[in-house]
Amino acid sequence: MVVVPPTHSVERSLRAHGAKVVAGVDEVGRGAWAGPVTVGAAITGLRRAPEGLTDSKLLTPKRRTEMAGQLRTWVTGFALGQASSRECDELGMTAALRLAAVRALEALPIRPDAVILDGKHDYLGGPWRVRTVIKGDQSCVSVAAASVLAKVHRDELMAGLAPEYPAYGFESNAGYPSPVHRAALSEFGPTDHHRLSWAYLDDLPQWRHRKLPRQGSGAGESPDEQLALGF
Repeated sequence: MVVVPPTHSVERSLRAHGAKVVAGVDEVGRGAWAGPVTVGAAITGLRRAPEGLTDSKLLTPKRRTEMAGQLRTWVTGFALGQASSRECDELGMTAALRLAAVRALEALPIRPDAVILDGKHDYLGGPWRVRTVIKGDQSCVSVAAASVLAKVHRDELMAGLAPEYPAYGFESNAGYPSPVHRAALSEFGPTDHHRLSWAYLDDLPQWRHRKLPRQGSGAGESPDEQLALGF
């Protein structure tokens, strides 16, 4: 597969309309069953990106980790924000995403004048000036950088939980569905890091008593709904 490198086209367009500082924003963990949802925000300016930069999902784990190391010293600024599994349950996914994104943006060393948000849904809203870009993590340099930094951080966080919960395979699945994860849930039930309003508990009658009611829009979607929403 030929991977077309991201460009600064959208960043340049926003700058041409008065935005001096543009941040790319991407999330990871929205469709996971365990762990936080993590949002990365990156300011890259218009400098030439490191060779091979693209959507984090298109990179091997080894190359992704290497790329994150390069990006940490290359970007003008970056920050990460998270909403915990409990916040995902209590707020619903849309509000949890916004909370994590605001935490990331407010932690940047420079407040951006405009934000490029990966996807078609603006979960951020005002007062931020937002431009949504479908597959922005593949086409926009700043969003691709945010994608890699957020993914590597969250994967490392979930791998850090693996020694405490060895049966769940967090070091390889990062809290997403997998055969090992499903088998552990069936036998041992959800951990303190699992989202308890998610639909997977509907298929675990022995643990269904742990399920929490859905809150807001986007919480506990079925797998079909998750796919429809781009999870």
